[in-house]
Amino acid sequence: MRNILDPDLVSKYVSDKWDASIIPALKEYIKIPNKSPAFDAEWEAHGYMDEAMDLLTNWLDANPTEGLTYEVCKLPGRTPTLFAEVEASPGYEDKPSVFLYGHYDKQPEFDGWEEGLGPWIPVERDGKLYGRGGADDGYAMFGSVAAIQALQAQNIPHPRCVLFIEGCEESGSFDLPFYVEHLKDRIGRPSVVVCLDAGAANYEQLWITTSLRGMLIGTLTVQVLSEGQHSGLAGGIVPSTFRILRSLMERIENSETGEMLSSLYVDIPESVVDAAHQMAQVVGTEVYSEFPWLSGVTPTSESVADLILANCWEPSLATVGLSGAPDIENAGNTLRPETSAKLAIRLPPTLDAKTAGEQVKTLLESDTPYGAHVTFDYEPPMMGWCAPEEDPWLAEALRDTSQTYFGKPVGHMGLGGGIPFMKMLGDAYPGTQFVVTGVLGPASNAHGPNEFLHIETGKRVTACMAEVIARAADQSVK
Repeated sequence: MRNILDPDLVSKYVSDKWDASIIPALKEYIKIPNKSPAFDAEWEAHGYMDEAMDLLTNWLDANPTEGLTYEVCKLPGRTPTLFAEVEASPGYEDKPSVFLYGHYDKQPEFDGWEEGLGPWIPVERDGKLYGRGGADDGYAMFGSVAAIQALQAQNIPHPRCVLFIEGCEESGSFDLPFYVEHLKDRIGRPSVVVCLDAGAANYEQLWITTSLRGMLIGTLTVQVLSEGQHSGLAGGIVPSTFRILRSLMERIENSETGEMLSSLYVDIPESVVDAAHQMAQVVGTEVYSEFPWLSGVTPTSESVADLILANCWEPSLATVGLSGAPDIENAGNTLRPETSAKLAIRLPPTLDAKTAGEQVKTLLESDTPYGAHVTFDYEPPMMGWCAPEEDPWLAEALRDTSQTYFGKPVGHMGLGGGIPFMKMLGDAYPGTQFVVTGVLGPASNAHGPNEFLHIETGKRVTACMAEVIARAADQSVK
């Protein structure tokens, strides 16, 4: 028999919890510059990760949840992970467990923040909470616990819930496999995974992520000299490393069309194409109008559906860093000995990322112009992920909750980013249901300047997850 929640009571409980407790905690969290290990090699010495973890656990202590116990796990040399369990309601111990995932590490500062805003400065304005990490993904633990508390406030039974909050996601989750192995017996076999680290195409409905792209990150370095030379004396004799780098990048991306290396594409399922056209009808030009375009600049296609597919199911290249050259104000007339570019290649959800890494490395390092010394050193590639088909009960729950708490139908979308944990869990637990959602809607700008959390969406997503957890308690173990 279904456990019936009073949605008005859920909404009030969640809203009050956010206003009185979660938002103040997030403001303190934003102040902590706990950058992910990839961006702070001295993270352990700096102590910011421990400071952020203390904030999370202090909040748990100050906001007790019936049946909740937690442990801060610290494997040597690895970012701390918060592992918490909430006991099943009496009589529901044999029901499938729910696994709730989030992360507390952050991207680096970036520049371009508006006056009065900053990465470590929490500012609440017009229903938004600005600052690095609030939406990506600091709110996840608070929202997950508040959803469970909303059930307990109405004496609605729930299954066993496991919370797993990691500190390495923004670095590709390279610490994650070690913690999953360390905690596998305590994790058990979850039947439903809830991840609150995804995006939303608008702030008007619940959005469920159906796929995530993989990623290949590496540094391409071109060297021709042991030291720089006068550009007048060497120019025309010594080839420019920047020109060589440009020609090598042309091997993987056509500079005129943006078309990528053919082996990086996959056949897109017809159902995905249909879903992209449906989504295009819902969101329209908001797919691209959210970005801060300069006058006269246009997106890569006039078709909204094609833009959606390109973002979610096709490869793309971003040059996210350059080195080997001085700042412009310090640049002399010197032909530089080397140039390096950090490349972030997004990969289709079903593409074999390991094979892609090997192919790209071979292509960039072989038959180099003028015999230049070229290396492409890349991090372990991250596979993409596709959600399994929703069970009827979950599909119904998502339809109902979006209508109840947002007043509009649930939306389904692929996401151009990646969450390493989803692929790992999907492989480890075949048949597990996934609810991947989040608050990163238009202009929220995770990783960039002026990142914000849309507070009302955070509240509504929390209420929706309370309903999903309650519905999970009505299911039988498969």
